[in-house]
Amino acid sequence: MAASVTIQRRLCLPDVIRIGRDKPLQSPPFVSRNRRSMNRITQLVPDFMRAQPKLAAFALIATFSSGFGQTFFVAVFGGELRAAFDLSHTGYGALYAGATVIAALLLLQAGTLIDRWPLRRITAAAIVLLALGCIVMGLAFHALALGLGFVLIRLGGQGLLGQLGLTAAGRYFHAHRGKAVAVAALGIPIGEASLPAAAVTVMARVDWHFAWLTAAGLLLLILLPLLRWLSRDAPMPQHVSVATDDNSDIVHYSRRQALRDPGFYCLLPALLMVPFIVTGILFHQSAIAEARGWSLTLIASALTGFASGHLLALLLTGPLIDRIGAQRFLPLSLLPLITGLLLLAYYSGAWVAFAQLGLTGVSLGLVSIAGGALWPERYGVRHLGAIRSLAQTAMIFATAAAPILLGVMLDRGVSIAALAVALALATALAALLALLAPARPALTDRH
Repeated sequence: MAASVTIQRRLCLPDVIRIGRDKPLQSPPFVSRNRRSMNRITQLVPDFMRAQPKLAAFALIATFSSGFGQTFFVAVFGGELRAAFDLSHTGYGALYAGATVIAALLLLQAGTLIDRWPLRRITAAAIVLLALGCIVMGLAFHALALGLGFVLIRLGGQGLLGQLGLTAAGRYFHAHRGKAVAVAALGIPIGEASLPAAAVTVMARVDWHFAWLTAAGLLLLILLPLLRWLSRDAPMPQHVSVATDDNSDIVHYSRRQALRDPGFYCLLPALLMVPFIVTGILFHQSAIAEARGWSLTLIASALTGFASGHLLALLLTGPLIDRIGAQRFLPLSLLPLITGLLLLAYYSGAWVAFAQLGLTGVSLGLVSIAGGALWPERYGVRHLGAIRSLAQTAMIFATAAAPILLGVMLDRGVSIAALAVALALATALAALLALLAPARPALTDRH
């Protein structure tokens, strides 16, 4: 009788239960479907990001957040700021350039904090500096206050936050550094596409003061807690370098040791040429258009090619750099820029505007990724923040000098063709120096 009851109970069990110790319960159909959907979504995430997805997201969002202190965001306020403070074009440009240089000098010291402070703390400091700068900009009543605002947004935004995103990508993704830097660098074109348009929309509905205060609110209320949460579990920089030492023969150079390396001075010009030329060409784009007979509408359309080339290079270059190395790739990254300058020198058709700016955008993307991966590849990650801040300061000086130097040449009657050829030759020389850069010198102490 007991056996009969047991058999009946087993027969009454739902069909989804499999009898036998080695046959577990089946999941309900909707659970299986959800798991399959999650697996498909996970497969869309690159392999290198699955191990540390929060740090990959941090690198991207930090670089994007730096946009509030980048020139492409400040530029949309130019007319309003000049009118509000009765500044000429020269006076406004000099104020901005001077603030940028001051921020660059401050970055030399502040950049070393990236190697010593926890990622959460230095991120909070950078966001607060940038937000404070936005508040000063929104409440400024005098040109000197405007200059102080410029210093704060350039130091907190272009300086620290931009470096934090790229440094995190280079430091925490040793095996896939090129891909990680490419993801981080995507924050810049995303910012270029969204932040100026958002600022123009706010100014159209309220005014420029409110736009800056809105930016401060977004930084403090949304981006600050988000970035602190994403960086919560990030190891200290010293722990990352120790873990790397345990598995490789990497030597970690200090900034002083890097400055003694002759190869540093061979590689640096190649990294500086693209931002120098991009800044100078874009700043004097109206003069180039006038000399070539191009309308400003044509130039505005051609700038979409610049953005597209930049984005395309960012998306496709990371795996290639991981395969052949950043230092070997760096000279190749200048070839599109040289080609575009030669086209500008010898041709004047409307298509040249699209080709030249598109190729320049490609080189900008290539150099961004190569530069982000170069310093940790050559000098290790323990002092990466200090070394990157040094290179970033040099880049800021180069971009500050470009509009002045090219403006002097144009004022002295140098033709667009001669200017483009001179820039192409200088770029080719920088590429040759990078190609001939000696191997890093051996160190007797590994620190």
